[in-house]
Amino acid sequence: METGQIVSLSLYFVLMLGIGLYAWRTSTDDVSGYMLGGRKLSPAVASLSAGASDMSGWMLLGLPGAMYVSGLSASWIAIGLFIGALVNWIVVAPRLRVHTEVASDAITIPDYFEKRFEDKSRMLRVISSIVIVIFFTLYTSSGVVAGGKLFESAFGADYALGLWITAGVVVVYTLFGGFLAVSMTDFVQGCIMFVALILVPVVALTDVGGIAGLQTTLTGVDPGLLDLFGGMTLVSIISAMAWGLGYFGQPHIIVRFMAIRSVVDVPRARNIGMSWMAVTLIGALSTGLIGLAYATENGLTVEDPETIFILLSQILFHPLIAGFLLAAILAAIMSTISSQLLVSSSSLTEDFYRIYLRKEASQTELVTIGRLSVVAVSLVAIALAYNPESNVLGLVANAWAGFGAAFGPIILLSLTWDRMTRNGALAGMIAGAATVLFWIYAPVLAESATLSSLIYEIVPGFIVCGAVAILVSLFGREPADSITETFEQARVARTA
Repeated sequence: METGQIVSLSLYFVLMLGIGLYAWRTSTDDVSGYMLGGRKLSPAVASLSAGASDMSGWMLLGLPGAMYVSGLSASWIAIGLFIGALVNWIVVAPRLRVHTEVASDAITIPDYFEKRFEDKSRMLRVISSIVIVIFFTLYTSSGVVAGGKLFESAFGADYALGLWITAGVVVVYTLFGGFLAVSMTDFVQGCIMFVALILVPVVALTDVGGIAGLQTTLTGVDPGLLDLFGGMTLVSIISAMAWGLGYFGQPHIIVRFMAIRSVVDVPRARNIGMSWMAVTLIGALSTGLIGLAYATENGLTVEDPETIFILLSQILFHPLIAGFLLAAILAAIMSTISSQLLVSSSSLTEDFYRIYLRKEASQTELVTIGRLSVVAVSLVAIALAYNPESNVLGLVANAWAGFGAAFGPIILLSLTWDRMTRNGALAGMIAGAATVLFWIYAPVLAESATLSSLIYEIVPGFIVCGAVAILVSLFGREPADSITETFEQARVARTA
């Protein structure tokens, strides 16, 4: 590794740990502060934190890799994500911010479900917590895989060592600083990603002769690379754009809506967040396409398309700047891992430990259990990530679909439909998760192929979840008057 890269990465690690130390000293005295930052996030921090925790390693590895392989047709994923994120900010953000506070100050998604539907059986809380822990452990492992790939391909380090370094730094600042540390580091990491995803494609584009040179080179490789519909069918376009459906059910993203300091700040946060997202998505897509042209013109062999951002960073820039650009990948990876670790920790602490093991646990004890949970989930994620052949985008796709189908329709309906019932929410959640798992793993097609080879599993999962939730609600007993009154109270508070 070049000295300049070592310096840049060292400064980055010191900054992240410094933020964790600051947050530890200011916001971790009680479980609400540790898990939700006291609901005091500014619009800028909330928006970039939501964006950075969303756009994990796949933003700088998976998405450019898909673009490198498929050309412009890979843009449908980004288009779907942008639309989904925008709808999420417009529909979910303001309602969830108000409703979680009105519903007895719910601080986790399972906690919100239980209080929203006055579920005394606590089945909603248990099932949603299980879904969170299972899918987030898988999701976290995808981030650790990305960290291992980065250290292996960029620095020639051992893949396993990369796993431990990536997870180790994240665990330290999440362990001590909690939600505030995660959100503040996300803000810094979002800024780093923003700069990197402008700098790399712009410099690379200049090197291949601008737009004209890019078109000439790619047309020579395969004219279909510049066709947005190249090789795409209606079903494949729907599958790609369906990634946007996942936003409504991602706990690590929507928890930022719960933590923003006021519903009045939501529109400003939305504008900042969507502007950031537009630039970074275009930058990531451009990196893959321009990277293909650069590799073709210079005769480079790219064994793993998901490393094209890394290769361009090392070839085109001084080691000191290259270190900063590689820190952008770590930023993307760490911002998501930390958010997922914290949400998993929150669920294990609030939805299992406090409810079933220690109902009278003190705030200090709960924060300690939260920290231990961070370590436990990270160790399992590292173990799952030990296969270096793991595909980052594939791992993310499965976890994204699981959350989107199990939680997405439930979150949307619970915030917009006062007729929804506890049984409807529970039945929909189970049906959505089961559909996704069946779609991914059941070898029901020829040659033991699964249904996910036909269409992305989030599509049937989302539809089944929503349909079951609505039907069970309509044919069941109407919600209690107290539930309807709380729903109306939240609506009034949001529009006041």
